[in-house]
Amino acid sequence: MVNLELYRVFYTVAKCGSLTKAAESLYISQPAVSQSIKQLESQLGGKLFLRTPKGMTLTEEGRAILENVKNAIGLFIDAENKFSEVLGIAASTLKIGASDTLCKHFLLKYIERFHINYPQINLEVYNRTTPQIIGLIKNKMADIGFVNLPVTDDALNIIEPCMHLNDIFIYSSKFMPFTDEVLPLKKLENYPLLLLEHSSNTRKSLIDFTANLGIKLNAEIELGSIDLVIDFAKSGLGIGCVPKEYVLNELNSKELFEIKTLPALPVRGIGIVTLKNAEPSFIIKQLIDDIRKDIAI
Repeated sequence: MVNLELYRVFYTVAKCGSLTKAAESLYISQPAVSQSIKQLESQLGGKLFLRTPKGMTLTEEGRAILENVKNAIGLFIDAENKFSEVLGIAASTLKIGASDTLCKHFLLKYIERFHINYPQINLEVYNRTTPQIIGLIKNKMADIGFVNLPVTDDALNIIEPCMHLNDIFIYSSKFMPFTDEVLPLKKLENYPLLLLEHSSNTRKSLIDFTANLGIKLNAEIELGSIDLVIDFAKSGLGIGCVPKEYVLNELNSKELFEIKTLPALPVRGIGIVTLKNAEPSFIIKQLIDDIRKDIAI
């Protein structure tokens, strides 16, 4: 039967190069270290060390097994750390930053699954805009955030994308009929548009893209969320700009219609952000891994 403690003593002596230093590191007596080495050598049937004036030197046989022993001990240390993490999650709180719309259309199912798997973990969800979520992460007031890309910040670790978004223009039959023909994007300058507030990443992406084409899109009404843009478009108050993924049901039911434009708006993405240079906790890794099962990141 393998005695793991003997191999731990062997590895420590090899690392320290001295029985005395190994004993100090292991908090046991030097005779106990020496006896453990002799016992392991007896089990293996060969010498592991040579005594020299400078200390303990590995034999050829000892060098042959050192790397494997080191790797094995590392695996057991990882297992002990993981066990400690699992024991410690009972009193943990996972703080998540995400917009209302993203929670509704993407994140909710993952939060539900996470809560079923880890009911002992308290969840706090902060509904904020992308810039606000970034602030929460950097100030350590949130553990993980879901944001509209692109985001560039040296203080953040960004996993991208966890969801692709295809922005389109939508309208209802209450507004006015359009043909199925592709509409030049510039013509939308002449229509009342329902857009998100200037501070949102989504609005900034739209303005940057159209400005590069010499197109200036002005909002007739500015709104604080994608869901409000959708509701206002349904009411016939103008043409909204929203991700197609969020209005598939309305498009299929003919409650809303898509205006196809030339050029089409660029594909955007939703990214996961955490604080850089901070090792994600066990519970953060579990949430990210669950999302990875469904989506190739």
